[in-house]
Amino acid sequence: MALVYHEHGDKNGPLIVFLHGGGVSSWMWDKQIQYFRDYHCITVDLPEQGESKHTEKFSIHLSAEKVKEIIVEHAKDKKVIVIGFSLGAQVIVQLLSLHPNLVDYAIINSALVRPLNPLFRKMIPISIKMSFPLVKLKSFAKLQAKTLYIDEEYFDTYYKESSEMKSDTLIRILEENMSFKIPDKFNKAEAKILVTVGEEEKAVMKKSAIDLTTRNPNCTGIIIPNVGHGISLSNPDFFNCLIENWIQHGTLPQEVTLINQ
Repeated sequence: MALVYHEHGDKNGPLIVFLHGGGVSSWMWDKQIQYFRDYHCITVDLPEQGESKHTEKFSIHLSAEKVKEIIVEHAKDKKVIVIGFSLGAQVIVQLLSLHPNLVDYAIINSALVRPLNPLFRKMIPISIKMSFPLVKLKSFAKLQAKTLYIDEEYFDTYYKESSEMKSDTLIRILEENMSFKIPDKFNKAEAKILVTVGEEEKAVMKKSAIDLTTRNPNCTGIIIPNVGHGISLSNPDFFNCLIENWIQHGTLPQEVTLINQ
């Protein structure tokens, strides 16, 4: 079953495909599609999430193959750019590994690629089943939204989607997210790749960014100051300019710190 996606901007421009994080959907890219009006922007809802909630069961591998189909359908002879956050960034890592010649530029924002302890992962179904009633509480949703930099403009949408998500879906997403590791063929990807992580993110996220940067010679890794998990929502103006300048000129803001390969 095909994923739901929406097209924006100039259909004659270079193609940008946006992949959202877990617990959100395509709306998280609203500020990006407003900015990149000269590009052919496509926002995709991943399996079991957003408007794709009635599609096949989520997996990172399935998502990568479904996104590949969308790119092939719309790329033609265009320059292809993929931008992903968190879960969506993991899908991009998988996509680049499966189809190393598919895209020209890839932005991997906050991708976890260090699998967590197997014992901890085994506890996911139990802990989700026990805590799942909290998802229905607006007070809990507001705490979660704050950690993702989701403001009042998008809170109602976030709350509606998160409260409608089934526990089995959330378990699948978390199990995939927390067991994901860099595929062996990631080093074959030919795209220019920008790996980003927030300065205030957890140590495992920073180590993941280092791992990605060192596994492919086309990777440039950066640490963005004064932000945690979610730079595109926290500071969309900064994020948009960063992406545009890197794609068009190969330049990066002075305030970011390069990850040495």
